[in-house]
This record gives sequence, structure tokens and C-alpha cells, in this order.
Amino acid sequence: MLVVLDAPYIDTRAADLSLALDSPERPALHVRELALPGGVRLRLRLLGASHQVVCGDVTETVACLPGHPPHLPRTLHDESVGYRFTATVLRPDGDGLRTRVAALRAELADDPYALVGVFPGDADAITALSVRPDPPDGSVAWRTWHAYPQTNELVLTETVVAR
Repeated sequence: MLVVLDAPYIDTRAADLSLALDSPERPALHVRELALPGGVRLRLRLLGASHQVVCGDVTETVACLPGHPPHLPRTLHDESVGYRFTATVLRPDGDGLRTRVAALRAELADDPYALVGVFPGDADAITALSVRPDPPDGSVAWRTWHAYPQTNELVLTETVVAR
């Protein structure tokens, strides 16, 4: 699902992002509720140029978080809740960011398990979330993309939560 957001682009660059688990739900620009095979329910939440995913007892927030020093770990594993997270920051050459964002928009626009938020003023300023509806191991998995055209950065995250 592709949504054009009526909100200012808040986050400024990848280095400003933090990861928080189990923080309260923050005000959202758009929410998409999903029911996955096996009875799993998720809420995909767009927050400015950030995201929040609520999956059972896990609430993942990747955003500029007041009171949190900016830090987006490359990996985080919390076996107590079966949570695995990875993050990568890409700085594509030339028109690489524009090409990647256009491909994401095309791929995810009609995906029933995706949400793409496009911010006003720059078609490349997006936050996208995509859930894998039925991973082979029975876990719940999602990927996100945060595009920062002003700094030519694309933040990719991947999360897996064991069920």
C-alpha cells in the first residue's frame, strides 16, 4: 500500500536514528493492521520518516527518539523474546538512491503486506515496511527502508521474531 503523507519530513539523516524495543506507541501518520497466516497480528506504523511495528509483545521503534542518544545498532539479538534485528546504511553512487526508491515504490505499492509512506516535496523521501507473510520457520519477519535523499542515505533494517 502506497500512501502520500500530509506531514513534514522530520528525520534528517541515518545517524539521528535510534532503536527502541517496547516503547509506547507514538503518534502515527498512518497505520496498517495486518492479519498473517497462523493468526499473527501486526500493526505497521509510520512515524515521520521513522517506523514502529507492533507484533505481539514486541514493539520495535526506529526513529529520532527524544531522550535517547542516537544509536542504530548494526545487530541486536534478544533471545529472551526471540528478537533479531540488523541495520545497514547504504550511500548509493550517482542516481542509485533514486533508482532503488523507484524500484521499492513499484514493488511494494500493491503488496498486501507492505506500507510505503511518501513525504511531500521529494518523491525519494520514503519510509517503507514489508512483512513476510509466511516464513518457512514459523517466525514473523519484516524489512524496512528509510530513504534520506538530502544525505543520499538508505537505511535498511531486517527483523525476525520467533513465535
